Amino acid sequence: MTKTIDIKGTVVDDETAAFYSFFGIPSASPSAVAQILNDGDDDDDVEVNVASNGGDVFSASEIYTMLRQSKANVTVNIQGLAASAASVIAMAGNKVNISPTAQLMIHQAASYGGGNKDDLAHEINVLDGIDKSIASAYESKTGMPQGDLLKMMAQETWIGAQEAVDKGFADEIMFVDEKQAAFSNATANVVPKSAVNKLLNLLNKSEKTEKLENTTNESQPTDALKQSKLAILLGKEKEK
Repeated sequence: MTKTIDIKGTVVDDETAAFYSFFGIPSASPSAVAQILNDGDDDDDVEVNVASNGGDVFSASEIYTMLRQSKANVTVNIQGLAASAASVIAMAGNKVNISPTAQLMIHQAASYGGGNKDDLAHEINVLDGIDKSIASAYESKTGMPQGDLLKMMAQETWIGAQEAVDKGFADEIMFVDEKQAAFSNATANVVPKSAVNKLLNLLNKSEKTEKLENTTNESQPTDALKQSKLAILLGKEKEK
């Protein structure tokens, strides 16, 4: 059995979710996610569909933590925009898929309070700490240095599907159906969809693929290089 969690609309705390529900406004809250996770077996697969502009950073952190702590295999599908707090939730997947038309958007946290200069100076320190905690989620998924991620957040960075895979925010782009039957009328073997999917995603990792090919071309003969690539695509060798 697969549990499906939709992160759609605004990410809010449980009290605010009641307000949204009363007026029929879509939202995602920690209690709603917990209810789905606690229903059924603990080791059921979990599929998280994300299309949200973000919202409350601490509610997103709570949802992210619940997904990471889950014993289940968690797959995240970024279907549209995963912005701000929603992008943090997206990083909780054991595997993160992204639609070719989807976007990730990461930026610094914001507050809308007031007060005197001491209050505002304190607020700067608070926001700085929140930014670092958000960057930690990205760092855990991508392996990128936190300093680089903080710079991207400061510039409000929008990330398309290919760049998301290149930088490690996502694992695959969703455009090939591996389960689709392949019918043929030929004497030669037809390459399976799984191999096609692997090749397309390797090509999308353009920078990494180019560096790998440049290094390999210098040290391997052409035939050996072809055999190495085929072994990777057919699952006979662990992907690097």
